[in-house]
Amino acid sequence: MGTPLETRREQTTEVVDRLEAEYPDSTISLRYANRLELLIAVILSAQCTDERVNEETKHLFEKYDGAEDYANAEQDELAEDLNSITYYNNKAKYIRSACETILEEHDGEVPDTMDELTELSGVGRKTANVVLQHGHDIVEGIVVDTHVQRLSRRLGLTEEEYPERIEQDLIEIVPEDDWQQFTHLCIDHGRAVCTAQNPDCVDCVLADICPSEKGDSEIDLASGDAW
Repeated sequence: MGTPLETRREQTTEVVDRLEAEYPDSTISLRYANRLELLIAVILSAQCTDERVNEETKHLFEKYDGAEDYANAEQDELAEDLNSITYYNNKAKYIRSACETILEEHDGEVPDTMDELTELSGVGRKTANVVLQHGHDIVEGIVVDTHVQRLSRRLGLTEEEYPERIEQDLIEIVPEDDWQQFTHLCIDHGRAVCTAQNPDCVDCVLADICPSEKGDSEIDLASGDAW
């Protein structure tokens, strides 16, 4: 197994430095032209790949122009427009309801506070963080998606299992200037190398400091299961 650095803060700094060198152009992969499109894309991305979301929103963003269009859409029609997305019926309901609230309570504009965003249907802290960071240039937390969750546990940065608790651990050890980029780096590395199944530890730039390194370590710290 790899040998992590002495403290979690030192471990995190080294992880960020190495991943920045490995993925110098790391950024959000969802495609959008405005804050509402960003919000909708992130709602759709729950338990669905960004690649699939981008394919679906190509026509979606052409058909619907603004919160009023979504709020007034027929549920069945909007759901049909999303039918290649996981849980498309529920997500259509979330989008319609969120847009109704945006129209009624926020003058048609996507709100810019965590509290207001998480009051919208289908929006939890992860989605709100993405919208704040990329829609409003407000960084007040770390987006914890499945990649961040998996890598943080494998690298020994946290022992927590739930995203909000993981976020609180990461906020303590990730430099604030890196909060936004940390997520993108984990996503890129999680997709390319540190996959959920059969991670490529042989070619991993973090293997020597990773306590989950496959081959020497018997346990995947992300799941707690044996390799």
